[in-house]
Amino acid sequence: MRIGNRDFDVANNTYIMGILNVTPDSFSDGGKWLNMDDALRHVEEMIEEGAHIIDVGGESTRPGHIQISEEEEAARVKPIVEAIRRRFDIPISIDTYKASVAEVALDAGADLVNDVWGFKYDEKMAPLVAKYQASCCLMHNKNEAVYNNFYDDMLKETQECVDIARAAGVAEDKIMVDPGVGFGKTYEMNLETIHHMERFHELGYPILLGTSRKSVIGMTLDLPADQRVEGTLVTTVMAVQKGCAFVRVHDVKENKRTIQMTQAILKY
Repeated sequence: MRIGNRDFDVANNTYIMGILNVTPDSFSDGGKWLNMDDALRHVEEMIEEGAHIIDVGGESTRPGHIQISEEEEAARVKPIVEAIRRRFDIPISIDTYKASVAEVALDAGADLVNDVWGFKYDEKMAPLVAKYQASCCLMHNKNEAVYNNFYDDMLKETQECVDIARAAGVAEDKIMVDPGVGFGKTYEMNLETIHHMERFHELGYPILLGTSRKSVIGMTLDLPADQRVEGTLVTTVMAVQKGCAFVRVHDVKENKRTIQMTQAILKY
Protein backbone atom coordinates (compact mmCIF):
# COMPACT_ATOMS: atom_id res chain seq x y z
CA MET A 1 0.00 0.00 0.00
CA ARG A 2 1.33 3.43 -0.94
CA ILE A 3 0.55 6.42 1.30
CA GLY A 4 2.06 9.71 0.22
CA ASN A 5 5.61 8.97 -0.93
CA ARG A 6 5.99 5.78 1.14
CA ASP A 7 5.32 2.14 0.33
CA PHE A 8 4.01 -0.02 3.17
CA ASP A 9 4.46 -3.80 3.18
CA VAL A 10 1.06 -4.41 4.73
CA ALA A 11 1.27 -8.19 4.33
CA ASN A 12 4.34 -8.59 6.52
CA ASN A 13 4.61 -5.62 8.89
CA THR A 14 2.66 -3.64 11.46
CA TYR A 15 3.23 0.10 11.18
CA ILE A 16 2.58 2.91 13.65
CA MET A 17 0.22 5.83 13.13
CA GLY A 18 1.10 8.43 15.77
CA ILE A 19 -1.76 10.54 17.13
CA LEU A 20 -1.59 14.34 17.14
CA ASN A 21 -4.78 15.90 18.49
CA VAL A 22 -4.86 19.68 18.06
CA THR A 23 -8.00 19.84 20.18
CA PRO A 24 -8.76 21.22 23.64
CA ASP A 25 -11.06 18.34 24.59
CA SER A 26 -9.72 14.99 23.36
CA PHE A 27 -10.22 12.29 26.00
CA SER A 28 -6.53 11.56 26.56
CA ASP A 29 -4.38 14.48 25.45
CA GLY A 30 -6.80 17.37 24.96
CA GLY A 31 -5.07 20.75 24.98
CA LYS A 32 -1.50 19.42 25.09
CA TRP A 33 -0.59 20.21 21.48
CA LEU A 34 -2.50 23.42 20.75
CA ASN A 35 0.71 25.46 20.60
CA MET A 36 2.43 25.06 17.22
CA ASP A 37 5.94 24.68 18.66
CA ASP A 38 4.75 22.06 21.15
CA ALA A 39 2.90 20.20 18.41
CA LEU A 40 5.90 20.13 16.08
CA ARG A 41 8.20 18.98 18.88
CA HIS A 42 5.79 16.16 19.58
CA VAL A 43 5.70 15.20 15.91
CA GLU A 44 9.50 15.14 15.85
CA GLU A 45 9.54 13.00 18.98
CA MET A 46 7.02 10.52 17.53
CA ILE A 47 9.03 10.23 14.31
CA GLU A 48 12.24 9.61 16.27
CA GLU A 49 10.45 6.96 18.31
CA GLY A 50 9.27 5.09 15.23
CA ALA A 51 6.01 6.56 13.90
CA HIS A 52 5.42 5.88 10.20
CA ILE A 53 2.37 8.17 9.77
CA ILE A 54 1.17 11.22 11.72
CA ASP A 55 -2.60 11.41 12.23
CA VAL A 56 -3.83 14.97 12.79
CA GLY A 57 -7.21 15.50 14.44
CA GLY A 58 -9.01 18.81 14.88
CA GLU A 59 -12.21 17.61 16.55
CA SER A 60 -12.59 15.16 19.39
CA THR A 61 -14.71 12.12 18.50
CA ARG A 62 -14.79 10.70 22.02
CA PRO A 63 -18.20 9.57 23.34
CA GLY A 64 -20.27 12.64 24.20
CA HIS A 65 -18.04 15.04 22.26
CA ILE A 66 -19.39 18.41 21.15
CA GLN A 67 -19.33 18.82 17.38
CA ILE A 68 -17.59 21.97 16.15
CA SER A 69 -18.10 23.83 12.89
CA GLU A 70 -16.29 22.78 9.74
CA GLU A 71 -14.63 26.20 9.64
CA GLU A 72 -13.24 25.88 13.15
CA GLU A 73 -11.99 22.35 12.57
CA ALA A 74 -10.33 23.36 9.29
CA ALA A 75 -8.70 26.35 10.97
CA ARG A 76 -7.21 24.03 13.60
CA VAL A 77 -5.74 21.47 11.23
CA LYS A 78 -4.59 23.51 8.23
CA PRO A 79 -1.58 25.25 9.83
CA ILE A 80 -0.26 22.12 11.55
CA VAL A 81 -0.59 19.99 8.40
CA GLU A 82 1.25 22.67 6.43
CA ALA A 83 3.97 22.89 9.08
CA ILE A 84 4.46 19.12 9.26
CA ARG A 85 4.65 18.92 5.47
CA ARG A 86 7.30 21.67 5.35
CA ARG A 87 9.43 20.26 8.14
CA PHE A 88 9.14 16.47 7.97
CA ASP A 89 9.19 13.81 5.28
CA ILE A 90 6.42 11.58 6.61
CA PRO A 91 2.93 10.66 5.40
CA ILE A 92 0.19 12.73 7.04
CA SER A 93 -3.31 11.52 7.87
CA ILE A 94 -6.24 13.84 8.54
CA ASP A 95 -8.74 12.49 11.06
CA THR A 96 -12.07 13.92 9.93
CA TYR A 97 -15.47 12.84 8.61
CA LYS A 98 -16.20 16.20 6.95
CA ALA A 99 -15.31 16.63 3.29
CA SER A 100 -14.63 20.36 3.51
CA VAL A 101 -12.11 19.80 6.31
CA ALA A 102 -10.50 16.93 4.43
CA GLU A 103 -10.12 19.11 1.34
CA VAL A 104 -8.38 21.85 3.31
CA ALA A 105 -6.01 19.27 4.81
CA LEU A 106 -5.35 17.56 1.47
CA ASP A 107 -4.56 20.94 -0.09
CA ALA A 108 -2.21 21.59 2.82
CA GLY A 109 -0.33 18.34 2.21
CA ALA A 110 -2.21 15.47 3.84
CA ASP A 111 -1.96 12.06 2.18
CA LEU A 112 -4.67 10.00 3.89
CA VAL A 113 -8.21 10.65 5.13
CA ASN A 114 -9.07 8.79 8.33
CA ASP A 115 -12.88 8.86 8.45
CA VAL A 116 -14.54 7.57 11.64
CA TRP A 117 -17.82 7.25 9.72
CA GLY A 118 -16.33 5.33 6.81
CA PHE A 119 -17.62 7.78 4.15
CA LYS A 120 -21.21 7.38 5.42
CA TYR A 121 -21.50 10.79 7.11
CA ASP A 122 -20.64 13.12 4.23
CA GLU A 123 -21.56 12.02 0.71
CA LYS A 124 -18.92 14.37 -0.70
CA MET A 125 -16.06 12.58 1.08
CA ALA A 126 -15.58 9.56 -1.20
CA PRO A 127 -15.53 11.57 -4.45
CA LEU A 128 -13.11 14.03 -2.83
CA VAL A 129 -10.67 11.28 -1.83
CA ALA A 130 -10.89 9.81 -5.33
CA LYS A 131 -10.29 13.22 -6.90
CA TYR A 132 -7.11 13.76 -4.86
CA GLN A 133 -6.03 10.13 -5.34
CA ALA A 134 -5.55 10.04 -1.58
CA SER A 135 -5.48 7.00 0.68
CA CYS A 136 -8.25 6.42 3.19
CA CYS A 137 -9.08 4.55 6.37
CA LEU A 138 -12.71 3.47 6.59
CA MET A 139 -13.84 2.87 10.16
CA HIS A 140 -16.87 0.89 11.26
CA ASN A 141 -19.30 3.06 13.20
CA LYS A 142 -23.01 3.36 13.92
CA ASN A 143 -25.27 5.41 16.15
CA GLU A 144 -26.52 2.56 18.32
CA ALA A 145 -24.96 -0.75 19.36
CA VAL A 146 -27.81 -2.79 17.85
CA TYR A 147 -26.96 -5.88 15.81
CA ASN A 148 -28.62 -9.13 14.73
CA ASN A 149 -25.34 -11.00 14.50
CA PHE A 150 -22.60 -8.73 15.79
CA TYR A 151 -19.53 -9.68 13.79
CA ASP A 152 -21.36 -10.57 10.59
CA ASP A 153 -23.25 -7.27 10.74
CA MET A 154 -20.08 -5.31 11.46
CA LEU A 155 -18.30 -6.80 8.45
CA LYS A 156 -21.33 -6.18 6.23
CA GLU A 157 -21.56 -2.55 7.36
CA THR A 158 -17.83 -2.02 6.79
CA GLN A 159 -18.16 -3.56 3.33
CA GLU A 160 -20.79 -0.89 2.64
CA CYS A 161 -18.12 1.74 3.39
CA VAL A 162 -15.75 0.06 0.96
CA ASP A 163 -18.48 -0.07 -1.68
CA ILE A 164 -19.04 3.69 -1.32
CA ALA A 165 -15.32 4.30 -1.79
CA ARG A 166 -15.01 2.01 -4.81
CA ALA A 167 -18.13 3.43 -6.48
CA ALA A 168 -16.62 6.91 -6.20
CA GLY A 169 -13.41 5.76 -7.86
CA VAL A 170 -11.08 5.28 -4.89
CA ALA A 171 -8.39 2.79 -5.92
CA GLU A 172 -8.24 -0.65 -4.29
CA ASP A 173 -4.69 -0.08 -3.07
CA LYS A 174 -5.67 3.19 -1.36
CA ILE A 175 -8.10 1.63 1.14
CA MET A 176 -7.62 0.33 4.68
CA VAL A 177 -10.33 -0.61 7.18
CA ASP A 178 -10.70 -0.06 10.93
CA PRO A 179 -12.98 -2.22 13.15
CA GLY A 180 -13.89 0.91 15.14
CA VAL A 181 -13.17 -0.12 18.72
CA GLY A 182 -15.11 2.25 20.98
CA PHE A 183 -17.64 3.31 18.34
CA GLY A 184 -21.17 1.92 18.13
CA LYS A 185 -20.32 -0.98 20.41
CA THR A 186 -20.83 -2.07 24.00
CA TYR A 187 -17.93 -2.89 26.30
CA GLU A 188 -18.32 -6.60 25.58
CA MET A 189 -18.54 -5.96 21.84
CA ASN A 190 -15.31 -3.98 21.95
CA LEU A 191 -13.52 -6.93 23.56
CA GLU A 192 -15.01 -9.29 20.98
CA THR A 193 -13.94 -6.95 18.18
CA ILE A 194 -10.32 -7.11 19.34
CA HIS A 195 -10.40 -10.84 20.01
CA HIS A 196 -11.64 -11.76 16.55
CA MET A 197 -10.29 -8.89 14.42
CA GLU A 198 -8.63 -11.35 12.04
CA ARG A 199 -12.10 -11.69 10.53
CA PHE A 200 -11.64 -8.27 8.96
CA HIS A 201 -9.20 -9.92 6.55
CA GLU A 202 -12.35 -11.31 4.90
CA LEU A 203 -12.85 -7.83 3.42
CA GLY A 204 -9.50 -8.00 1.64
CA TYR A 205 -7.96 -4.72 2.81
CA PRO A 206 -5.21 -3.75 5.28
CA ILE A 207 -6.48 -3.41 8.85
CA LEU A 208 -5.84 -0.53 11.23
CA LEU A 209 -6.48 -1.09 14.93
CA GLY A 210 -7.16 1.96 17.09
CA THR A 211 -7.42 1.08 20.79
CA SER A 212 -4.88 3.43 22.34
CA ARG A 213 -5.93 4.44 25.89
CA LYS A 214 -9.60 3.83 25.03
CA SER A 215 -12.42 3.24 27.48
CA VAL A 216 -12.49 -0.52 26.94
CA ILE A 217 -9.01 -0.59 28.49
CA GLY A 218 -9.98 1.86 31.23
CA MET A 219 -13.06 -0.15 32.12
CA THR A 220 -11.18 -3.44 32.15
CA LEU A 221 -8.31 -2.18 34.30
CA ASP A 222 -10.22 0.56 36.18
CA LEU A 223 -7.62 3.13 35.19
CA PRO A 224 -7.69 6.73 33.91
CA ALA A 225 -6.62 7.55 30.34
CA ASP A 226 -3.04 8.43 31.24
CA GLN A 227 -2.45 5.01 32.85
CA ARG A 228 -3.60 2.73 30.05
CA VAL A 229 -0.29 2.12 28.24
CA GLU A 230 0.12 -1.51 29.32
CA GLY A 231 -3.44 -2.34 28.32
CA THR A 232 -2.86 -0.71 24.94
CA LEU A 233 0.30 -2.76 24.43
CA VAL A 234 -1.61 -6.00 24.92
CA THR A 235 -3.94 -5.01 22.08
CA THR A 236 -0.92 -4.14 19.93
CA VAL A 237 0.53 -7.61 20.47
CA MET A 238 -2.79 -9.06 19.34
CA ALA A 239 -2.82 -6.72 16.33
CA VAL A 240 0.55 -8.09 15.21
CA GLN A 241 -0.53 -11.69 15.82
CA LYS A 242 -3.69 -11.20 13.79
CA GLY A 243 -1.99 -9.48 10.87
CA CYS A 244 -3.04 -5.88 11.33
CA ALA A 245 -1.04 -3.54 9.11
CA PHE A 246 -1.35 -0.44 11.30
CA VAL A 247 -1.94 0.56 14.91
CA ARG A 248 -3.00 4.09 15.81
CA VAL A 249 -1.40 5.05 19.14
CA HIS A 250 -0.43 7.85 21.50
CA ASP A 251 2.65 6.15 22.99
CA VAL A 252 4.88 5.49 19.99
CA LYS A 253 8.08 4.31 21.66
CA GLU A 254 6.40 1.67 23.80
CA ASN A 255 4.27 0.37 20.94
CA LYS A 256 7.24 0.26 18.56
CA ARG A 257 9.19 -1.93 20.97
CA THR A 258 6.16 -4.14 21.52
CA ILE A 259 5.74 -4.67 17.78
CA GLN A 260 9.43 -5.46 17.31
CA MET A 261 9.41 -8.04 20.10
CA THR A 262 6.21 -9.68 18.91
CA GLN A 263 7.44 -9.86 15.31
CA ALA A 264 10.74 -11.38 16.44
CA ILE A 265 8.95 -14.15 18.32
CA LEU A 266 6.53 -14.89 15.49
CA LYS A 267 9.44 -15.59 13.10
CA TYR A 268 10.17 -18.84 14.95
